Amino acid sequence: MYQACMSESEKSREGEGKLEELFGLFEAPLLGYARKLIRNEETAQDIVQEAFIRLNGRIGEVEHPRAWLYRTVHNLALTHARKIGVWGSTGEEAIAECRDPAPLPDARLERMEEMGLARICIERMEERKRELLRMKFEEGLSYKEMAARMGLSAGNVGYLIHHALRELAGELEKMGVTP
Repeated sequence: MYQACMSESEKSREGEGKLEELFGLFEAPLLGYARKLIRNEETAQDIVQEAFIRLNGRIGEVEHPRAWLYRTVHNLALTHARKIGVWGSTGEEAIAECRDPAPLPDARLERMEEMGLARICIERMEERKRELLRMKFEEGLSYKEMAARMGLSAGNVGYLIHHALRELAGELEKMGVTP
């Protein structure tokens, strides 16, 4: 609503301020990312500059500028690699190695909430299923080791874990958590 009442020059100034802020925050990390992808300083600088130029044209539309900038740099690096003819398995591997590993804060919070819901669902399960899941995922035990501890056959352990996971997935789905 507020932005609808602003003049075009006010909107432009606000966009410029936002772009300057983003440039200050992300120029150096994006340059490092582009350098890893391209392995050429000058080309990396050109790619990052092009990404910010493209963002400038859409600053009001982009919801997650950090992710958008990394994706744009990634795509521009791919385009550059194809253009100069170095795209191949080694180029794909280099780009795969350099993906930004840090999830966005929203995604991290969502993941933490989902983990909390999963823990609640597991606590509601039958004790034997809950214990098997704990041994499997917290202790990393094999079915054979779990069977020995629980006095069950390895096949029965596998059956119970399978059904416990299906039960967990069903409960999470009811809560709106999707894979």
